[in-house]
Amino acid sequence: MDGEESIYNLIPKEYVPPPKPKRYHSKFPPDTNPTASTFCLRTSSKILSNVQGDYEYFHGPHLSKSLSATFGQFKGAGKPDPSGFVKRGTGTLKLPEVRRFVRSGERRAPVSTRDERPIMGLRTEKNFIVANAVDVILKAPKKLPDPEDPLKRKSYGQVPPYLAKIKQDLNSEYETLQQLHREAEAESDKQRYLLPSEEVQELVAGLKKKWEAVNREYQNGTHMVKVDTQGLKRRKEGCEAQLAQIEKDIQTLSKPYVFVDATS
Repeated sequence: MDGEESIYNLIPKEYVPPPKPKRYHSKFPPDTNPTASTFCLRTSSKILSNVQGDYEYFHGPHLSKSLSATFGQFKGAGKPDPSGFVKRGTGTLKLPEVRRFVRSGERRAPVSTRDERPIMGLRTEKNFIVANAVDVILKAPKKLPDPEDPLKRKSYGQVPPYLAKIKQDLNSEYETLQQLHREAEAESDKQRYLLPSEEVQELVAGLKKKWEAVNREYQNGTHMVKVDTQGLKRRKEGCEAQLAQIEKDIQTLSKPYVFVDATS
Protein backbone atom coordinates (compact mmCIF):
# COMPACT_ATOMS: atom_id res chain seq x y z
CA MET A 1 0.00 0.00 0.00
CA ASP A 2 1.08 3.59 -0.60
CA GLY A 3 2.59 5.35 2.37
CA GLU A 4 3.64 2.12 4.13
CA GLU A 5 7.07 0.50 4.30
CA SER A 6 7.66 -2.37 1.90
CA ILE A 7 10.71 -4.44 0.97
CA TYR A 8 9.98 -3.76 -2.70
CA ASN A 9 10.87 -0.12 -2.14
CA LEU A 10 14.51 -1.19 -1.68
CA ILE A 11 14.75 -2.21 -5.34
CA PRO A 12 16.05 0.72 -7.43
CA LYS A 13 13.63 1.85 -10.09
CA GLU A 14 14.58 2.92 -13.58
CA TYR A 15 14.36 6.67 -14.12
CA VAL A 16 12.03 7.66 -16.96
CA PRO A 17 12.49 11.31 -17.93
CA PRO A 18 9.20 13.17 -18.43
CA PRO A 19 8.37 14.28 -22.00
CA LYS A 20 9.49 17.78 -22.85
CA PRO A 21 6.55 20.14 -23.48
CA LYS A 22 6.25 21.96 -26.77
CA ARG A 23 7.61 25.46 -27.02
CA TYR A 24 5.04 28.18 -26.50
CA HIS A 25 4.25 30.39 -29.48
CA SER A 26 1.80 33.25 -29.16
CA LYS A 27 -1.00 33.40 -31.70
CA PHE A 28 -0.79 37.20 -31.82
CA PRO A 29 1.74 38.91 -34.14
CA PRO A 30 4.67 40.51 -32.24
CA ASP A 31 4.58 43.82 -34.16
CA THR A 32 0.94 44.70 -33.36
CA ASN A 33 0.22 47.53 -30.93
CA PRO A 34 -1.97 46.75 -27.92
CA THR A 35 -5.62 47.73 -28.03
CA ALA A 36 -6.17 51.48 -27.39
CA SER A 37 -2.42 52.03 -26.97
CA THR A 38 -0.59 55.38 -26.88
CA PHE A 39 2.77 53.97 -28.01
CA CYS A 40 4.43 55.36 -31.16
CA LEU A 41 2.04 58.32 -31.49
CA ARG A 42 4.44 61.17 -30.72
CA THR A 43 4.71 62.52 -34.32
CA SER A 44 1.13 61.71 -35.35
CA SER A 45 -2.24 63.27 -34.73
CA LYS A 46 -3.72 60.08 -33.27
CA ILE A 47 -4.78 59.85 -29.66
CA LEU A 48 -5.02 56.05 -29.48
CA SER A 49 -3.88 53.32 -31.83
CA ASN A 50 -5.49 49.99 -32.67
CA VAL A 51 -8.79 50.95 -31.07
CA GLN A 52 -10.63 48.08 -32.76
CA GLY A 53 -8.19 45.48 -31.44
CA ASP A 54 -7.02 44.19 -34.84
CA TYR A 55 -4.49 41.35 -34.89
CA GLU A 56 -2.76 42.50 -38.08
CA TYR A 57 -0.33 45.43 -38.12
CA PHE A 58 -1.76 48.45 -39.95
CA HIS A 59 0.34 51.58 -40.57
CA GLY A 60 -2.38 53.95 -41.61
CA PRO A 61 -1.81 57.44 -42.99
CA HIS A 62 0.56 58.40 -40.14
CA LEU A 63 4.05 57.10 -39.47
CA SER A 64 4.64 55.66 -36.02
CA LYS A 65 8.45 55.84 -36.08
CA SER A 66 10.28 58.86 -34.72
CA LEU A 67 13.38 59.67 -32.71
CA SER A 68 13.08 58.21 -29.19
CA ALA A 69 9.41 57.43 -29.67
CA THR A 70 9.75 53.92 -28.20
CA PHE A 71 11.84 52.50 -25.36
CA GLY A 72 15.24 53.80 -26.42
CA GLN A 73 16.59 56.02 -29.18
CA PHE A 74 15.96 55.56 -32.88
CA LYS A 75 18.40 53.38 -34.81
CA GLY A 76 21.50 55.38 -35.73
CA ALA A 77 20.95 58.11 -33.12
CA GLY A 78 23.73 56.81 -30.88
CA LYS A 79 26.62 57.74 -33.24
CA PRO A 80 29.65 59.45 -31.66
CA ASP A 81 29.85 63.23 -31.79
CA PRO A 82 33.26 64.60 -33.03
CA SER A 83 32.88 67.69 -30.89
CA GLY A 84 32.32 65.71 -27.70
CA PHE A 85 35.85 64.36 -27.30
CA VAL A 86 37.33 63.37 -23.98
CA LYS A 87 39.23 66.24 -22.37
CA ARG A 88 42.42 66.09 -20.36
CA GLY A 89 42.01 64.80 -16.82
CA THR A 90 38.36 63.76 -17.23
CA GLY A 91 39.08 60.13 -18.01
CA THR A 92 41.46 59.44 -15.12
CA LEU A 93 39.91 57.10 -12.60
CA LYS A 94 41.19 56.63 -9.09
CA LEU A 95 41.42 52.96 -8.35
CA PRO A 96 40.69 51.73 -4.84
CA GLU A 97 43.50 50.58 -2.60
CA VAL A 98 44.33 46.95 -3.17
CA ARG A 99 44.74 44.95 0.00
CA ARG A 100 46.70 41.76 0.08
CA PHE A 101 44.64 38.71 0.75
CA VAL A 102 45.85 36.70 3.73
CA ARG A 103 44.58 33.16 4.02
CA SER A 104 43.63 32.10 7.53
CA GLY A 105 43.62 28.54 8.79
CA GLU A 106 45.05 25.38 7.32
CA ARG A 107 45.50 25.02 3.58
CA ARG A 108 43.98 22.28 1.56
CA ALA A 109 46.00 19.43 0.17
CA PRO A 110 47.85 20.38 -3.02
CA VAL A 111 46.50 19.31 -6.36
CA SER A 112 48.09 16.15 -7.68
CA THR A 113 50.60 16.55 -10.46
CA ARG A 114 50.25 15.03 -13.89
CA ASP A 115 52.82 12.37 -13.05
CA GLU A 116 50.78 11.02 -10.14
CA ARG A 117 48.29 8.54 -11.49
CA PRO A 118 45.14 7.80 -9.51
CA ILE A 119 44.40 4.25 -8.44
CA MET A 120 42.18 2.77 -11.12
CA GLY A 121 39.96 -0.30 -11.18
CA LEU A 122 38.92 -0.29 -7.53
CA ARG A 123 35.52 -1.93 -7.18
CA THR A 124 33.45 -3.20 -4.28
CA GLU A 125 31.05 -6.09 -4.16
CA LYS A 126 29.15 -4.76 -1.17
CA ASN A 127 25.41 -4.44 -1.68
CA PHE A 128 24.62 -1.23 0.15
CA ILE A 129 20.83 -1.74 -0.02
CA VAL A 130 21.02 -5.15 1.68
CA ALA A 131 23.63 -3.89 4.16
CA ASN A 132 21.41 -0.94 5.16
CA ALA A 133 18.41 -3.24 5.54
CA VAL A 134 20.37 -5.63 7.78
CA ASP A 135 21.69 -2.74 9.89
CA VAL A 136 18.18 -1.47 10.45
CA ILE A 137 16.86 -4.92 11.37
CA LEU A 138 19.69 -5.71 13.80
CA LYS A 139 19.85 -2.25 15.30
CA ALA A 140 18.93 -2.10 18.98
CA PRO A 141 15.76 -0.17 19.80
CA LYS A 142 16.17 3.37 20.91
CA LYS A 143 16.29 3.67 24.68
CA LEU A 144 13.92 6.21 26.08
CA PRO A 145 15.14 8.46 28.90
CA ASP A 146 14.13 7.54 32.42
CA PRO A 147 10.98 9.34 33.58
CA GLU A 148 11.51 12.17 36.01
CA ASP A 149 10.65 11.44 39.62
CA PRO A 150 8.06 14.03 40.75
CA LEU A 151 9.17 13.64 44.38
CA LYS A 152 12.59 15.07 43.53
CA ARG A 153 11.31 18.26 41.97
CA LYS A 154 12.11 21.56 43.67
CA SER A 155 8.46 22.57 43.61
CA TYR A 156 7.21 19.36 45.23
CA GLY A 157 5.05 19.99 48.31
CA GLN A 158 4.89 23.75 47.73
CA VAL A 159 1.81 25.82 47.00
CA PRO A 160 1.66 26.84 43.33
CA PRO A 161 2.03 30.58 42.73
CA TYR A 162 -1.29 30.82 40.87
CA LEU A 163 -3.18 29.57 43.96
CA ALA A 164 -1.62 32.32 46.08
CA LYS A 165 -2.67 34.88 43.48
CA ILE A 166 -6.24 33.50 43.40
CA LYS A 167 -6.38 33.60 47.21
CA GLN A 168 -5.19 37.21 47.22
CA ASP A 169 -7.86 38.15 44.66
CA LEU A 170 -10.58 36.45 46.73
CA ASN A 171 -9.45 38.25 49.89
CA SER A 172 -9.49 41.61 48.13
CA GLU A 173 -13.01 40.91 46.81
CA TYR A 174 -14.15 39.83 50.29
CA GLU A 175 -12.76 43.03 51.84
CA THR A 176 -14.49 45.11 49.19
CA LEU A 177 -17.84 43.42 49.91
CA GLN A 178 -17.38 43.88 53.66
CA GLN A 179 -16.62 47.57 53.14
CA LEU A 180 -19.75 48.00 51.01
CA HIS A 181 -21.82 46.20 53.67
CA ARG A 182 -20.44 48.43 56.45
CA GLU A 183 -21.17 51.55 54.41
CA ALA A 184 -24.73 50.35 53.76
CA GLU A 185 -25.26 49.68 57.50
CA ALA A 186 -23.86 53.09 58.41
CA GLU A 187 -26.19 54.74 55.91
CA SER A 188 -29.18 52.82 57.27
CA ASP A 189 -28.20 53.72 60.87
CA LYS A 190 -28.26 57.38 59.92
CA GLN A 191 -31.89 56.98 58.79
CA ARG A 192 -32.93 55.44 62.16
CA TYR A 193 -33.27 57.96 64.99
CA LEU A 194 -34.85 58.21 68.45
CA LEU A 195 -38.24 59.93 68.54
CA PRO A 196 -38.47 62.71 71.15
CA SER A 197 -40.91 62.23 74.05
CA GLU A 198 -42.91 65.37 73.06
CA GLU A 199 -43.66 63.94 69.64
CA VAL A 200 -44.51 60.56 71.19
CA GLN A 201 -47.08 62.24 73.49
CA GLU A 202 -48.56 64.12 70.53
CA LEU A 203 -48.88 60.88 68.54
CA VAL A 204 -50.50 59.08 71.48
CA ALA A 205 -52.98 61.94 71.97
CA GLY A 206 -53.85 61.89 68.28
CA LEU A 207 -54.37 58.14 68.31
CA LYS A 208 -56.65 58.40 71.33
CA LYS A 209 -58.78 61.03 69.58
CA LYS A 210 -59.00 58.81 66.52
CA TRP A 211 -59.91 55.84 68.73
CA GLU A 212 -62.75 57.84 70.30
CA ALA A 213 -64.08 58.83 66.87
CA VAL A 214 -64.00 55.28 65.56
CA ASN A 215 -65.47 53.96 68.80
CA ARG A 216 -68.34 56.47 68.58
CA GLU A 217 -69.11 55.26 65.04
CA TYR A 218 -68.86 51.66 66.22
CA GLN A 219 -71.24 52.29 69.16
CA ASN A 220 -73.80 53.84 66.85
CA GLY A 221 -74.01 50.57 64.93
CA THR A 222 -73.95 48.14 67.83
CA HIS A 223 -77.56 48.89 68.93
CA MET A 224 -78.76 47.11 65.80
CA VAL A 225 -79.66 43.57 66.77
CA LYS A 226 -79.93 42.26 63.22
CA VAL A 227 -77.26 43.18 60.69
CA ASP A 228 -79.01 42.19 57.45
CA THR A 229 -76.97 44.10 54.82
CA GLN A 230 -73.43 43.69 53.57
CA GLY A 231 -72.67 47.41 54.01
CA LEU A 232 -73.50 47.37 57.73
CA LYS A 233 -71.51 44.17 58.19
CA ARG A 234 -68.42 45.58 56.44
CA ARG A 235 -68.70 48.87 58.37
CA LYS A 236 -68.81 47.02 61.69
CA GLU A 237 -65.84 44.79 60.80
CA GLY A 238 -63.87 47.83 59.61
CA CYS A 239 -64.47 49.68 62.87
CA GLU A 240 -63.35 46.66 64.89
CA ALA A 241 -60.14 46.33 62.83
CA GLN A 242 -59.38 50.06 63.18
CA LEU A 243 -59.90 49.97 66.95
CA ALA A 244 -57.57 46.93 67.27
CA GLN A 245 -54.85 48.60 65.17
CA ILE A 246 -55.09 51.89 67.09
CA GLU A 247 -54.79 50.05 70.41
CA LYS A 248 -51.74 48.20 69.09
CA ASP A 249 -50.10 51.48 67.94
CA ILE A 250 -50.78 53.10 71.34
CA GLN A 251 -49.19 50.11 73.08
CA THR A 252 -46.12 50.39 70.78
CA LEU A 253 -45.71 54.13 71.54
CA SER A 254 -46.01 53.44 75.29
CA LYS A 255 -42.48 51.93 75.39
CA PRO A 256 -39.63 53.88 77.06
CA TYR A 257 -37.75 54.44 73.78
CA VAL A 258 -39.33 54.77 70.35
CA PHE A 259 -37.12 54.68 67.23
CA VAL A 260 -38.15 55.77 63.72
CA ASP A 261 -36.92 53.80 60.66
CA ALA A 262 -37.02 56.05 57.58
CA THR A 263 -35.77 53.31 55.20
CA SER A 264 -39.07 51.39 55.19
